[in-house]
Amino acid sequence: MGNCFSVQCSFENILIRGWDCIVGRANYVCKLKETHPALAAALAELRAKKNDIQRKVDLAEQQQLKRLDQVHLWLSNAETVITEAENLIADGPQQINNLCLGGCLSKNCQSTYKFGKKVAKMLQDIRDHMSKGVFEEVAQPALSVVVRPEERSIALESTFDKVWSCILDKDVGIIGLYGIGGVGKTTLLTQINNKFSTTPNDFDVVIWALVSKDSNVEKIQDEIGANIGFSNESWKNKRVDQKAVEINGVLRNKRFVVLLDDLWKRVDLNKVGIPEPSQENGSKLIFTTRSLEVCGEMEARNKIKVECLKLEEAWKLFQEKVGDETLHSHPDIPKLAKQVAEECCGLPLALVTIGRAMACKTTPGDWNYAIQKLKQSTLPKMENEVYPLLKFSYDNLPPIMKWCLLYCCLYPEDYNIPKSRLVEYWFCEGLLNEFDRISEAQMQGDHIINSLIYACLLERAQESFDGEEYVKMHDVIRDMCLWITGELEEKEQSFFVKSGAQLLEEPDVKAWEAAKKNVINDDFFQFMPHLTILDLSRNRDLKALPKGISQLISLECIDLSETCITELPKEMTFLTKLKMLDLTYMEHLRRIPQNLISSFSKLQIFRLGVDWGDFPKEDNVLDWDNDNEKLIEELKSLQHLNILRIPPIKSMSALQKNMERLERLNIYGCQNKEGMKMEKLHTRGSPSTNYTSGFHTLRNVVISHCGKLKDVTWLFLAPNLRYLEIWQSSEMEEILSEGRLGDVADVVGIPYPIPFLNLQILRLCDLPELKSIYWDALPFLCLKRIYISNCPKLKKLPLNSDSAKGNHITIKGEKDWWEQLEWENEATRNAFMPSFQDF
Repeated sequence: MGNCFSVQCSFENILIRGWDCIVGRANYVCKLKETHPALAAALAELRAKKNDIQRKVDLAEQQQLKRLDQVHLWLSNAETVITEAENLIADGPQQINNLCLGGCLSKNCQSTYKFGKKVAKMLQDIRDHMSKGVFEEVAQPALSVVVRPEERSIALESTFDKVWSCILDKDVGIIGLYGIGGVGKTTLLTQINNKFSTTPNDFDVVIWALVSKDSNVEKIQDEIGANIGFSNESWKNKRVDQKAVEINGVLRNKRFVVLLDDLWKRVDLNKVGIPEPSQENGSKLIFTTRSLEVCGEMEARNKIKVECLKLEEAWKLFQEKVGDETLHSHPDIPKLAKQVAEECCGLPLALVTIGRAMACKTTPGDWNYAIQKLKQSTLPKMENEVYPLLKFSYDNLPPIMKWCLLYCCLYPEDYNIPKSRLVEYWFCEGLLNEFDRISEAQMQGDHIINSLIYACLLERAQESFDGEEYVKMHDVIRDMCLWITGELEEKEQSFFVKSGAQLLEEPDVKAWEAAKKNVINDDFFQFMPHLTILDLSRNRDLKALPKGISQLISLECIDLSETCITELPKEMTFLTKLKMLDLTYMEHLRRIPQNLISSFSKLQIFRLGVDWGDFPKEDNVLDWDNDNEKLIEELKSLQHLNILRIPPIKSMSALQKNMERLERLNIYGCQNKEGMKMEKLHTRGSPSTNYTSGFHTLRNVVISHCGKLKDVTWLFLAPNLRYLEIWQSSEMEEILSEGRLGDVADVVGIPYPIPFLNLQILRLCDLPELKSIYWDALPFLCLKRIYISNCPKLKKLPLNSDSAKGNHITIKGEKDWWEQLEWENEATRNAFMPSFQDF
């Protein structure tokens, strides 16, 4: 019985559902005579509303407004609904004719049912769409972009893509583009401006303002005001603060892009009236400048350098400006044209200017002449159009920085200038007049170098093997400086530069230049009593100095490094103003007259010897091991000595003097364990209250072949150490020992500091017992490279995921050693995995 009941219930449910379905279908058929006319009426209403909204949109667009996205979508959907409804209405009469029995049945029930259902649904869709078409406004001010003429042939695509990706980044509000004059910054900004006119975006207004060197807040306001409709007499008569309020009132309700071209100093956005771009308002500020420093002052989230063109890009641009007709007018011209293009060194302004100037030069003679004039920095087009533009950067410098920059053009083209040496030369020339001591003047010199780099007038060059930092001068900037010195020479007769021409005889009095000769005669220096710096370095054919060097009574610096001079003349004792003497890499030097060094009572910088354990082996070389104590006694008498570099030492007794003068220290072959306790040499007297005083100037330490040495914990006392190399020391177990830290703390009288904060390069080679560099992770704020070779027991580096943050460091070593390293955690391992390079 139970089964029968369940079957009966199921059958009843089926009957009910079937009846409902039949009734529902019949309903669509029976009401067709009502819904079809209702659909026609609703369609008429929708069409009327669409037309009303479209007329409002058309009127707004005639007023340069932009239709709202939601209005555009509604109109588009309305058009679709209207088309579908019109088709249904057109098919209606045929379906109604099929009705019979008072309209409740159809000759084709299935077809009429489907049609009736479509009509009912369309009627509801029209009503729904009508309800969505209520708009307070149909349009807003359109994105305003004034398309600017642009130079498209300059190859800035990669930089453009980098900038555009920053524009799309919601986290980036302010973008700074910097680079030397003529590199294409304005062209790049123009391309960005015009991109907004062709690319769909969410910005309401794009504003261009030329700032330039002499602009003030009001001039910038007027440029911006012209972009947003403020240009009448009433606007012109407003105060700066009133203009700021009005500009802010317009921009604070918009997503804006402000493009400021050619900033020379910080612009106060509040005073101008520009709301600060943020993630919340989605606006952007993009500016160009010649100074990286301005990027910082403007708080640019992204600072992008606009670089000179690469060789292939430069040649392509130059060809475009010269033209195929000229390039093919003579078989020799393409080769000569490449030389001219190379002289422009990738600077677009120079390439465009010279390319246009050479477009009608069809003889090889014209091109050879241009090459020579470019080499002499005297080509008229460069002098009249390129150098004056670059000179704006020079004119913006303080007087001392101008002289320091011009000094750099004394170096040859494409020369990597050592930063420390450059500062020392400036110091000896009297350009760094804030300090009397070279160690203090280094701070002023570093500031000037950084300022010139930020102004894009100097560039950072690749540092040397031992971490020595270099700068270089772009060839066109150097040519501009030579052009400036030429003008100074005419007015003041204070500058003469003619590089690359090796002298074979004494220079005439009117045109003196640095000599590069095999022999210097006694009367060579006869007319140079005011010479302050004599750089004879790298003249490997130079074997002797003349007695006439005594006539250089104003000399403050002499650099004899990398020469083959065998002995120093005693006549150098007349050089009483000497502040710097460089005798490094003089492999043939066998004699320094006794008491000569001590006669230089004003000497602050003294360098002697070579690096890296590459010690002289010739029989006629200065016998340092026997003469060092005598020379060190002389050095002790020099009260102003501030930077000292001497050859590798084997005994600590040679260093019983004021260690604050030590810049580089090479320790070689020292087997006396007690003699290596450097902390005992920290000061001459009692422990210092300032731990930095002992080895404050020490920047470079090389220790090798010290078989009894187990650690170098005394390096805690060298806070400015930049380069450390230790190799072939068979018993070295730790670099810094926690167990011996007390010895250092006793010496300095204060708790130990964090070591290696300034370390840039660490080299550890052939240390079979080395187990530890430091017992904990270190921040390594300046670390660039680590080299580990043949240190099999070193299983862990003092690194964690926060070490060297922000630095791109390289770790070189054997692959097997690297794979067996232990890490604090997986995050640290992953952080440094990209840093490794196999030997």
